[in-house]
Amino acid sequence: MKHLTPKKIVEELDKYIVSQKDAKRSVAIAIRNRWRREQLSEELREEVLPKNIIMIGPTGVGKTEIARRLATLVNAPFLKVEASKYTEVGYHGRDVESMIRDIVEISVNMVKTEKMEEVKQKAEKMAEERLLDLLLPLPPKTNLKKEDGTDSADGIDQEVQQEEQQKSTREKFREKLRDKKLEDKMVELSVNERPMIFQGIVAGGEELGVDFQNILEQMVPAKSQVKKVTVSEARRILMQEEAEKAIDKDKVMKEAIDRTENYGIIFIDEIDKVASKEGSHGPDVSREGVQRDLLPIVEGSTVVTRYGMVKSDRILFIAAGAFHVSKPSDLIPELQGRFPIRVELNPLGKEDFKRILTEPKNALIKQYVALLKTEGVNISFEDDGIEEITELAVQVNTKMQNIGARRLHTIMEKLLEEVSFAAPDDSLSDIKINEAYVKDKLQDISKDEDLSRYIL
Repeated sequence: MKHLTPKKIVEELDKYIVSQKDAKRSVAIAIRNRWRREQLSEELREEVLPKNIIMIGPTGVGKTEIARRLATLVNAPFLKVEASKYTEVGYHGRDVESMIRDIVEISVNMVKTEKMEEVKQKAEKMAEERLLDLLLPLPPKTNLKKEDGTDSADGIDQEVQQEEQQKSTREKFREKLRDKKLEDKMVELSVNERPMIFQGIVAGGEELGVDFQNILEQMVPAKSQVKKVTVSEARRILMQEEAEKAIDKDKVMKEAIDRTENYGIIFIDEIDKVASKEGSHGPDVSREGVQRDLLPIVEGSTVVTRYGMVKSDRILFIAAGAFHVSKPSDLIPELQGRFPIRVELNPLGKEDFKRILTEPKNALIKQYVALLKTEGVNISFEDDGIEEITELAVQVNTKMQNIGARRLHTIMEKLLEEVSFAAPDDSLSDIKINEAYVKDKLQDISKDEDLSRYIL
């Protein structure tokens, strides 16, 4: 992470997310502080905790995308949850501690994938040998003894000859395997399938400090089933089995917990939905209760998971909400104090929409051009066409609900619906998306307010 300076992080985020410089700077500093903390002495390192962030802004302006891209950039375990899915203990809903268990699962899968990639070459060799055993079963051994019990010279010569022939044939098959000439050949493979134990059956076990999930999985034996599969599929199954055998599961769990505790990022969306509205009267069932349940997790507590105890005090929490009705100060004071950094994201305007359509690596126009090119259709977007699309997006967002950049998805989908439908069957070649084309396809819908309400 040394090379990921705040400036470099912002540059990387700029490749995918338009505008929102303040939010990008805040998350970049938070990530850099993690690296800075690692450089401190052990005594001081324990005292430095992450500065959690609240992002304030309307839907569709890039709150979730910033957090997701950031986690990908630093290869950190990332979990997105919605605050409104949790309810206080005693009411229907998920237990807030489940977010820690979920992020640990994500971390375990990440580390496991990395470790399996490290032993990939070894696994490939072992899988190849097992495939050759399936394709060329060993011949039954012949009786080499004479009637008086001594070894037969002819028998020994015959066995040596058989072994040489088997070895030669095996090497020929090995070459064919490596040249992918046997991919569609069918083989019989014995596969061990562990029965699925549903989480719901053992809910609450972790709270008692007992990993019922793991106990049940060990109690119920794996079923061995013989399947007929292609060589290609058999190679994939055998490589998976060999890679899992080659990695140290205890090391994976230890590293996964360490990565979760020191680098994990939890994105809590819709935090405004659990804020008590100012001036509201009567019992606000679950709202304040959720906040009070969230508090110890964000503040720092130890959660029992199936992989061991996990501390949450160094996990970075990024909360987000539109805060149309409520505001951050409506959260309980204790929770407010755990999110010291507040950053406001700006609503997107016409110029931002233009940039979203054209600039990012994953720009919408680039996506649609690439998708239709697979059908042999070349579409090009003229400047006046892009201008008309963005103008329409702004208009619809103003008249209807403002859903930010997501409006571009609905407009682009409707604009290219006919081409996408006809592309495989009709002989379409070059299509230019200009102002006239956009107006022709969308003008009637945009003029009829009732129609645009349902379609755009």
